[in-house]
Amino acid sequence: MLQLDRQYLSNNLPSSDELPDSDDTPVDNEDQNYLPNLLLFLLEYIWKDRHDWYFGVDMGIYHTTGASPRVPIVPDGFLSVGVERRKAGKSRKSYVMWEENNIAPILTIEMVSHTYGDEYDKKLEIYRHLGVKYYLIYNPEFWRRDGHSSLEIYQLIDGDYQLQQLQNSNPFWMPEISLGIGRCTLPTDPYQRQVLTWFDQNGDRYLTSDERASQSLQQVESLRAKLRSLGIDEE
Repeated sequence: MLQLDRQYLSNNLPSSDELPDSDDTPVDNEDQNYLPNLLLFLLEYIWKDRHDWYFGVDMGIYHTTGASPRVPIVPDGFLSVGVERRKAGKSRKSYVMWEENNIAPILTIEMVSHTYGDEYDKKLEIYRHLGVKYYLIYNPEFWRRDGHSSLEIYQLIDGDYQLQQLQNSNPFWMPEISLGIGRCTLPTDPYQRQVLTWFDQNGDRYLTSDERASQSLQQVESLRAKLRSLGIDEE
């Protein structure tokens, strides 16, 4: 009977073309878009040769663990691995789990803003039911108001979330994806904003495209200076 019920359910689920791409709730500060997009753009470079991942920003995740499969959860950012980089060669409108072999994101990111959005309770429970391995809550402005730390990472262990102890400013390592995540202030940012970013196994931060370009220019100028010191025409 249970097998028949599941078959009936799968045959009657809406397709991604029938579903809205989000809940149409506007963000109330620019960082809610800026920070997840920064992580996405960095990952585009770090995993440029991989095609088995997807990073969504402010995109609805549709699932069957809630009251209705037509009601999505919309994290500020999420990462899934073991899925197509581009679904059938096209951009996704939303992340529909029954069209993704029921692969849940391995990481979801919520950024607390002026309006409290159930990040520490309702959303945490939804991600737990979905089986999201790591849930990150970034709350640099309102953590005192909410009685939490400015950055919290929950890891799913034996079906329950356990708050991880973060050591100082060290990145949190996720062995399943061979990436660390943590905070930094980018030296190229004129506004000196604190951001979330990726780190390698040695704890070194992956550079942004601006930093890589600047580093390349410095290397070229250093080579030119060395050639000039040797009396060699750099042309």
